[in-house]
Amino acid sequence: MRIAVTGSKGQVAMSLIERSDRDTEIVPLSRPAFALEDRQTVLAGIEAVRPDVVISAAAFTAVDRAEAEEDLAIRVNGEGAGHVAEAAAKIGAPLLHLSTDYVFDGGLDRPYREDDPTGPTGAYGRSKLIGEKLVAERCPNSTVLRTAWVYSPFGANFVRTMLRLNETREEVGVVADQSGNPTSALDIADGLLAIAKRLREDPTPALRGIFHMTGSGEATWADLAEAVFQEAHARGRRLTHVKRIATADYPTPARRPANSRLDNAKLRRVYGLALPDWRGSVAACCAQLIS
Repeated sequence: MRIAVTGSKGQVAMSLIERSDRDTEIVPLSRPAFALEDRQTVLAGIEAVRPDVVISAAAFTAVDRAEAEEDLAIRVNGEGAGHVAEAAAKIGAPLLHLSTDYVFDGGLDRPYREDDPTGPTGAYGRSKLIGEKLVAERCPNSTVLRTAWVYSPFGANFVRTMLRLNETREEVGVVADQSGNPTSALDIADGLLAIAKRLREDPTPALRGIFHMTGSGEATWADLAEAVFQEAHARGRRLTHVKRIATADYPTPARRPANSRLDNAKLRRVYGLALPDWRGSVAACCAQLIS
Protein backbone atom coordinates (compact mmCIF):
# COMPACT_ATOMS: atom_id res chain seq x y z
CA MET A 1 0.00 0.00 0.00
CA ARG A 2 1.37 3.39 -0.99
CA ILE A 3 0.37 6.28 1.27
CA ALA A 4 0.99 9.93 0.45
CA VAL A 5 1.22 12.04 3.61
CA THR A 6 1.37 15.82 3.69
CA GLY A 7 3.76 17.50 6.11
CA SER A 8 6.98 15.47 5.95
CA LYS A 9 8.59 17.19 8.96
CA GLY A 10 5.55 16.90 11.23
CA GLN A 11 5.20 14.56 14.17
CA VAL A 12 2.57 12.38 12.49
CA ALA A 13 4.41 12.02 9.19
CA MET A 14 7.64 11.08 10.95
CA SER A 15 5.74 8.63 13.14
CA LEU A 16 4.11 7.06 10.07
CA ILE A 17 7.55 6.49 8.56
CA GLU A 18 8.73 4.85 11.79
CA ARG A 19 5.65 2.66 12.21
CA SER A 20 5.12 1.51 8.61
CA ASP A 21 6.04 -2.06 7.66
CA ARG A 22 7.66 -3.40 4.51
CA ASP A 23 4.26 -3.73 2.82
CA THR A 24 3.54 -0.02 3.27
CA GLU A 25 5.34 2.79 1.47
CA ILE A 26 5.06 6.25 3.02
CA VAL A 27 5.60 9.07 0.51
CA PRO A 28 6.04 12.41 2.33
CA LEU A 29 4.94 15.59 0.55
CA SER A 30 6.09 18.98 1.82
CA ARG A 31 7.38 22.43 1.02
CA PRO A 32 8.77 23.95 -1.07
CA ALA A 33 7.68 21.60 -3.86
CA PHE A 34 4.31 20.91 -2.23
CA ALA A 35 2.57 23.99 -0.79
CA LEU A 36 -0.96 23.49 0.53
CA GLU A 37 -2.01 27.01 -0.45
CA ASP A 38 -1.21 26.30 -4.12
CA ARG A 39 -4.06 24.26 -5.58
CA GLN A 40 -2.23 23.29 -8.77
CA THR A 41 0.85 22.20 -6.84
CA VAL A 42 -1.28 20.00 -4.59
CA LEU A 43 -3.21 18.44 -7.47
CA ALA A 44 -0.05 17.75 -9.46
CA GLY A 45 1.95 16.50 -6.48
CA ILE A 46 -0.60 13.92 -5.37
CA GLU A 47 -1.36 12.82 -8.92
CA ALA A 48 2.35 12.24 -9.55
CA VAL A 49 2.62 9.93 -6.54
CA ARG A 50 -0.52 7.94 -7.42
CA PRO A 51 -1.07 6.76 -3.84
CA ASP A 52 -3.56 4.16 -2.69
CA VAL A 53 -4.44 6.36 0.30
CA VAL A 54 -3.83 10.03 1.15
CA ILE A 55 -3.22 11.23 4.71
CA SER A 56 -3.65 14.96 5.25
CA ALA A 57 -1.42 15.69 8.26
CA ALA A 58 0.19 19.03 7.36
CA ALA A 59 -1.17 22.11 9.09
CA PHE A 60 -0.45 25.61 10.31
CA THR A 61 -0.22 24.59 13.98
CA ALA A 62 1.14 27.79 15.57
CA VAL A 63 -2.01 28.41 17.62
CA ASP A 64 -0.98 31.80 19.04
CA ARG A 65 0.53 33.04 15.78
CA ALA A 66 -2.71 32.19 14.00
CA GLU A 67 -4.44 34.96 15.97
CA ALA A 68 -2.32 37.51 14.12
CA GLU A 69 -2.20 35.62 10.81
CA GLU A 70 -5.67 34.16 10.46
CA ASP A 71 -5.71 34.63 6.69
CA LEU A 72 -2.62 32.42 6.36
CA ALA A 73 -4.05 29.84 8.77
CA ILE A 74 -7.22 29.65 6.67
CA ARG A 75 -5.25 29.32 3.42
CA VAL A 76 -3.29 26.40 4.85
CA ASN A 77 -5.66 24.65 7.25
CA GLY A 78 -8.88 25.48 5.43
CA GLU A 79 -8.34 25.94 1.71
CA GLY A 80 -5.23 23.74 1.71
CA ALA A 81 -7.16 20.84 3.22
CA GLY A 82 -9.76 21.36 0.52
CA HIS A 83 -7.08 21.15 -2.18
CA VAL A 84 -5.83 17.85 -0.76
CA ALA A 85 -9.39 16.52 -0.67
CA GLU A 86 -9.95 17.54 -4.28
CA ALA A 87 -6.71 15.83 -5.30
CA ALA A 88 -7.62 12.61 -3.49
CA ALA A 89 -11.07 12.56 -5.08
CA LYS A 90 -9.57 13.17 -8.51
CA ILE A 91 -7.44 10.02 -8.34
CA GLY A 92 -10.06 7.97 -6.49
CA ALA A 93 -8.02 7.51 -3.30
CA PRO A 94 -9.54 7.51 0.20
CA LEU A 95 -8.47 10.43 2.38
CA LEU A 96 -7.69 10.54 6.08
CA HIS A 97 -7.64 14.11 7.40
CA LEU A 98 -6.37 15.11 10.84
CA SER A 99 -8.26 17.77 12.75
CA THR A 100 -8.32 19.07 16.30
CA ASP A 101 -10.14 19.55 19.60
CA TYR A 102 -9.92 23.31 18.94
CA VAL A 103 -13.06 23.11 16.79
CA PHE A 104 -14.95 23.08 20.12
CA ASP A 105 -15.21 25.92 22.63
CA GLY A 106 -14.21 23.76 25.61
CA GLY A 107 -17.30 24.62 27.64
CA LEU A 108 -18.85 21.16 28.08
CA ASP A 109 -18.50 19.26 31.34
CA ARG A 110 -17.98 15.92 29.55
CA PRO A 111 -15.84 14.65 26.67
CA TYR A 112 -16.96 15.93 23.26
CA ARG A 113 -18.67 13.58 20.83
CA GLU A 114 -18.49 13.88 17.07
CA ASP A 115 -22.06 15.19 16.83
CA ASP A 116 -21.64 17.93 19.46
CA PRO A 117 -21.97 21.47 18.07
CA THR A 118 -18.67 23.04 17.08
CA GLY A 119 -17.77 26.55 18.16
CA PRO A 120 -14.10 27.43 17.87
CA THR A 121 -13.01 30.43 19.92
CA GLY A 122 -9.78 31.19 18.04
CA ALA A 123 -8.30 31.52 14.57
CA TYR A 124 -6.62 28.11 14.58
CA GLY A 125 -9.84 26.29 15.43
CA ARG A 126 -11.81 28.29 12.88
CA SER A 127 -9.30 27.46 10.15
CA LYS A 128 -9.35 23.76 10.99
CA LEU A 129 -13.15 23.69 11.00
CA ILE A 130 -13.17 25.20 7.51
CA GLY A 131 -10.81 22.41 6.48
CA GLU A 132 -13.13 19.74 7.88
CA LYS A 133 -16.07 21.12 5.91
CA LEU A 134 -14.13 21.36 2.65
CA VAL A 135 -12.84 17.81 3.05
CA ALA A 136 -16.40 16.50 3.46
CA GLU A 137 -17.63 18.52 0.48
CA ARG A 138 -14.85 17.63 -1.94
CA CYS A 139 -14.02 14.04 -1.01
CA PRO A 140 -16.93 11.88 0.17
CA ASN A 141 -14.48 8.97 0.45
CA SER A 142 -12.85 10.59 3.48
CA THR A 143 -12.47 10.18 7.21
CA VAL A 144 -11.76 13.15 9.47
CA LEU A 145 -9.93 12.24 12.68
CA ARG A 146 -9.91 14.82 15.45
CA THR A 147 -7.05 14.44 17.89
CA ALA A 148 -5.45 16.53 20.64
CA TRP A 149 -2.41 17.18 22.85
CA VAL A 150 -0.04 15.46 20.43
CA TYR A 151 3.51 14.60 21.48
CA SER A 152 6.24 12.30 20.17
CA PRO A 153 10.02 11.84 20.09
CA PHE A 154 10.02 14.14 17.04
CA GLY A 155 9.70 17.89 16.55
CA ALA A 156 8.58 20.47 19.09
CA ASN A 157 5.97 19.35 21.62
CA PHE A 158 5.04 19.53 25.29
CA VAL A 159 6.77 16.33 26.40
CA ARG A 160 10.07 17.29 24.82
CA THR A 161 9.81 20.78 26.31
CA MET A 162 9.24 19.37 29.79
CA LEU A 163 12.21 17.02 29.45
CA ARG A 164 14.38 19.98 28.51
CA LEU A 165 13.14 22.06 31.44
CA ASN A 166 13.74 19.14 33.77
CA GLU A 167 17.45 19.45 33.07
CA THR A 168 17.73 23.00 34.43
CA ARG A 169 14.70 23.99 36.51
CA GLU A 170 13.85 23.26 40.13
CA GLU A 171 10.19 24.19 39.57
CA VAL A 172 7.97 24.77 36.57
CA GLY A 173 4.54 26.42 36.60
CA VAL A 174 2.08 24.37 34.55
CA VAL A 175 -1.61 24.99 33.90
CA ALA A 176 -3.85 22.71 35.95
CA ASP A 177 -7.34 23.85 34.94
CA GLN A 178 -7.33 22.58 31.35
CA SER A 179 -8.07 18.91 30.75
CA GLY A 180 -7.57 16.73 27.71
CA ASN A 181 -6.26 13.46 26.30
CA PRO A 182 -2.48 13.35 25.80
CA THR A 183 -1.90 11.53 22.51
CA SER A 184 1.26 9.95 21.13
CA ALA A 185 1.86 10.64 17.44
CA LEU A 186 3.24 7.09 17.21
CA ASP A 187 -0.11 5.78 18.45
CA ILE A 188 -1.87 8.08 15.97
CA ALA A 189 0.30 6.59 13.21
CA ASP A 190 -0.69 3.05 14.21
CA GLY A 191 -4.34 4.09 14.14
CA LEU A 192 -4.02 5.80 10.77
CA LEU A 193 -2.35 2.77 9.20
CA ALA A 194 -5.14 0.49 10.44
CA ILE A 195 -7.85 2.86 9.24
CA ALA A 196 -6.14 3.37 5.87
CA LYS A 197 -6.16 -0.36 5.25
CA ARG A 198 -9.87 -0.61 6.08
CA LEU A 199 -10.81 2.36 3.90
CA ARG A 200 -8.90 0.95 0.96
CA GLU A 201 -10.63 -2.43 1.21
CA ASP A 202 -14.11 -1.59 2.50
CA PRO A 203 -16.50 0.93 0.86
CA THR A 204 -18.95 0.90 3.80
CA PRO A 205 -20.22 4.48 4.33
CA ALA A 206 -20.09 4.07 8.13
CA LEU A 207 -16.28 4.03 7.94
CA ARG A 208 -16.32 7.57 6.52
CA GLY A 209 -17.15 10.82 8.27
CA ILE A 210 -15.85 12.33 11.51
CA PHE A 211 -14.21 10.36 14.31
CA HIS A 212 -12.33 11.26 17.48
CA MET A 213 -8.97 9.56 18.02
CA THR A 214 -6.99 10.42 21.15
CA GLY A 215 -5.01 8.56 23.76
CA SER A 216 -7.07 6.73 26.37
CA GLY A 217 -7.44 8.41 29.74
CA GLU A 218 -7.40 12.09 30.58
CA ALA A 219 -5.10 14.57 32.31
CA THR A 220 -4.38 18.21 32.92
CA TRP A 221 -1.23 19.81 31.56
CA ALA A 222 0.14 19.71 35.10
CA ASP A 223 -0.62 15.97 35.34
CA LEU A 224 1.21 15.40 32.08
CA ALA A 225 4.22 17.42 33.20
CA GLU A 226 4.42 15.48 36.46
CA ALA A 227 4.30 12.20 34.56
CA VAL A 228 7.16 13.32 32.32
CA PHE A 229 9.28 14.46 35.27
CA GLN A 230 8.63 11.17 37.08
CA GLU A 231 9.71 9.20 34.01
CA ALA A 232 12.88 11.26 33.76
CA HIS A 233 13.59 10.75 37.46
CA ALA A 234 13.09 6.98 37.11
CA ARG A 235 15.85 7.06 34.49
CA GLY A 236 18.36 8.81 36.71
CA ARG A 237 17.54 12.44 35.99
CA ARG A 238 16.62 15.16 38.45
CA LEU A 239 13.01 15.62 39.55
CA THR A 240 11.53 19.03 38.80
CA HIS A 241 8.58 20.14 40.92
CA VAL A 242 5.34 21.14 39.19
CA LYS A 243 3.67 24.27 40.47
CA ARG A 244 0.00 24.02 39.52
CA ILE A 245 -1.25 27.31 38.11
CA ALA A 246 -4.45 28.63 36.55
CA THR A 247 -4.91 29.52 32.89
CA ALA A 248 -5.23 33.15 34.00
CA ASP A 249 -1.68 32.97 35.37
CA TYR A 250 -0.31 32.03 31.94
CA PRO A 251 -1.96 34.35 29.40
CA THR A 252 -1.60 33.55 25.70
CA PRO A 253 -2.86 35.31 22.55
CA ALA A 254 -5.16 32.38 21.75
CA ARG A 255 -7.67 31.05 24.23
CA ARG A 256 -7.14 27.37 25.05
CA PRO A 257 -10.22 25.16 25.60
CA ALA A 258 -10.73 24.41 29.30
CA ASN A 259 -12.08 21.02 28.24
CA SER A 260 -10.26 19.36 25.34
CA ARG A 261 -11.44 15.84 26.15
CA LEU A 262 -12.73 13.89 23.16
CA ASP A 263 -15.02 10.86 23.33
CA ASN A 264 -13.56 7.97 21.30
CA ALA A 265 -16.53 5.60 21.60
CA LYS A 266 -17.47 5.91 17.91
CA LEU A 267 -13.97 4.89 16.80
CA ARG A 268 -14.12 1.83 19.07
CA ARG A 269 -17.61 0.93 17.88
CA VAL A 270 -17.04 1.32 14.14
CA TYR A 271 -13.37 0.38 13.77
CA GLY A 272 -12.78 -1.65 16.91
CA LEU A 273 -9.87 0.70 17.55
CA ALA A 274 -8.71 2.39 20.75
CA LEU A 275 -5.37 4.11 21.28
CA PRO A 276 -3.36 3.04 24.36
CA ASP A 277 -3.53 4.76 27.72
CA TRP A 278 -1.52 7.96 27.65
CA ARG A 279 0.61 7.04 30.66
CA GLY A 280 2.21 4.05 28.97
CA SER A 281 2.77 5.99 25.78
CA VAL A 282 4.38 8.89 27.67
CA ALA A 283 6.69 6.42 29.40
CA ALA A 284 7.67 4.91 26.05
CA CYS A 285 8.30 8.35 24.54
CA CYS A 286 10.47 9.41 27.47
CA ALA A 287 12.41 6.15 27.31
CA GLN A 288 13.16 6.80 23.64
CA LEU A 289 14.29 10.38 24.31
CA ILE A 290 16.38 9.81 27.43
CA SER A 291 19.65 8.12 26.60
